[in-house]
Amino acid sequence: MDSSTTALFLCSLLWTVCAQAPVVSVEPRSAGVRQGESVSFRCRVVSGSQPVRLEWKRTNNHPLADNVKIGPDGSVLTVANTRNGNQGQYRCVATNSAGRSTMMALLTIKHSPKVRVTPAGPLRVRLGEPVALECHATGRPRPSVTWQRHGTQLVTTKTEDTSTLKVAAVSSEDAGVYVCQAQNTEGVAEVKVEVIVEGGQGAANAPKAPKATVSMAEVTAVEGHTVTMQCQATGSPIPVVSWSKLRAPLPWQHTVEGGVLTLTSVGRQDSGQYICNATNTHGYSQAYTQLEVDSPPYTTSLPDQVRLRPGDTLRLQCLAHGSHPITFRWTRVGRNGMPAGAETIKDGQLLIGQVKLNDSGTYKCVATNHVGSSEALAKVTVKA
Repeated sequence: MDSSTTALFLCSLLWTVCAQAPVVSVEPRSAGVRQGESVSFRCRVVSGSQPVRLEWKRTNNHPLADNVKIGPDGSVLTVANTRNGNQGQYRCVATNSAGRSTMMALLTIKHSPKVRVTPAGPLRVRLGEPVALECHATGRPRPSVTWQRHGTQLVTTKTEDTSTLKVAAVSSEDAGVYVCQAQNTEGVAEVKVEVIVEGGQGAANAPKAPKATVSMAEVTAVEGHTVTMQCQATGSPIPVVSWSKLRAPLPWQHTVEGGVLTLTSVGRQDSGQYICNATNTHGYSQAYTQLEVDSPPYTTSLPDQVRLRPGDTLRLQCLAHGSHPITFRWTRVGRNGMPAGAETIKDGQLLIGQVKLNDSGTYKCVATNHVGSSEALAKVTVKA
């Protein structure tokens, strides 16, 4: 074996021995977003011999949905305007000459509860007959389900997503309105069922427990504005009315007077479920108002700097967090019009199939919703 052949053999052997399979990390490892919001996962190469090729796949080997975008170097996966079908695990696969490794990311799509009761009311039952009411609830995270009457929680039997209320033999006192309520971090939903007992005095002699009602079940406000929520309650004796917020204290800038809750200079953190509580000696009742505070977009460009050679493909993704719907518009700073062949997609992506030297420059994305707009810049350098 001559000296040159020996040297090549030793170099090849040394590379095989020293080459290391890639190790990657994913940030964040899991994310939960509301339907319609956007989210990104970044896959980073921690160690391993270069070059390393990155790609994203669904764990069930299904193709990526059309609203799932991959960054130019394969490291960033973005799900724009999420929908239920996007939920699940995604894996980043890193490959080099020495092997491959995988890291998982979990995406959860959150939504408020939905409730269905069987049989639907009004339900007529003869005195002494049995009755069973089933409440089926869906939502993510999985909601807690309760049955209530006159504001008092009732004892039920429960399975994974169903709560069943049973009465072995109804009496006159069992007549009235029953409420199935499902609650998770995203909101509260309820369905009412009236039970009419035939052959008895019905609900005429029922205690005069409180009944709370709100003027508006849903309120939408713009960031910085003042919001008022009104609650009325009936009952005997006259109920005491108070306000609270689901799983959080009331905003510090609030006042309560005569059943009216006033919030001044609201922010997006003030969004949520507000509860009117009415209480007297016979029980309590609750009514709910959902507040959504709209905010202007906060915009970023991914990536914000990119270097290309003539003929390469340019992909820029504009991401915006804020109240939906959000529209996107790309322009080139200091130039009239965009380069020939530039294509903009409504989800905020800018695509140029084959860049030229004079496509260098600063590109601006403006994201706009009904509240306002913001912009993000991306510097593009094209060099031979």
